[in-house]
Amino acid sequence: MSDNSVVTKSKIIKLQDQLLKNVDNENIIGNNGEVVRSELFPLKHSFADGIYVRQMEMNKDSMVVGAIHNHEHLWFLLTGHIVIHAHETVEDYIAPCYVKCSPGIKRVIYAVEDSIFVNIHKNPTNTQDLNKLEAEIVSRSYEEYEEYQNKNK
Repeated sequence: MSDNSVVTKSKIIKLQDQLLKNVDNENIIGNNGEVVRSELFPLKHSFADGIYVRQMEMNKDSMVVGAIHNHEHLWFLLTGHIVIHAHETVEDYIAPCYVKCSPGIKRVIYAVEDSIFVNIHKNPTNTQDLNKLEAEIVSRSYEEYEEYQNKNK
């Protein structure tokens, strides 16, 4: 990992912390660093054998600071245009497209247009309990991610 990556991680964490300090549940939605489920970012959950599909809608000019995904997965941008800042990169994505997502990265997602994107995650236990799924799929901090990775070697 380059020094630049560490600096960028730090900037993303600072942004997240500043946003969490200013939560007003109207312009900024937050849950003390926990995964947020809000009608402002409608989610649709679908399940197939061993698979969890999470669809999220983002309105134009909205932004999400994501959790850290524990596993490699795929995501699809079905409609719209988003910009993702992830560690050392800033990438533009215009629908339709799909991306293989590496684990261990916190992302800031900005919707340039109204957008719909879908994450495809493994679900080996076939649970439909969202709290259990999120505990397996994401970490809320880099420390939690490192603990998860060490526990699951």
